[in-house]
Amino acid sequence: GGITAEEAKKSSHLNIVGMVGSIDNDFCGTDMTIGTDSALHRIMEIVDAITTTAQSHQRTFVLEVMGRHCGYLALITALACGADWVFIPESPPEDNWEDHLCRRLTE
Repeated sequence: GGITAEEAKKSSHLNIVGMVGSIDNDFCGTDMTIGTDSALHRIMEIVDAITTTAQSHQRTFVLEVMGRHCGYLALITALACGADWVFIPESPPEDNWEDHLCRRLTE
């Protein structure tokens, strides 16, 4: 049920803070949620690991990262590794994006 005045007084010294743990970094009012930085670090480790393989085989690699409805991890990863293309939910691709992408790959 409810907390009595006596129970509240006994626990008045407790200070409780709620912290968001989400790699998506989609919680309003925070700079970065717990887990976002470590997820970005791990993604960059993977990018570093596959870059030499992509270069040696002269292949284009597509990397998908988590983020649900928030493109923060994808955008920051793209900026950090110099990606040629990034899709994020906040900015859906324009019409005929496939043609533009194919032209870039051909170049």
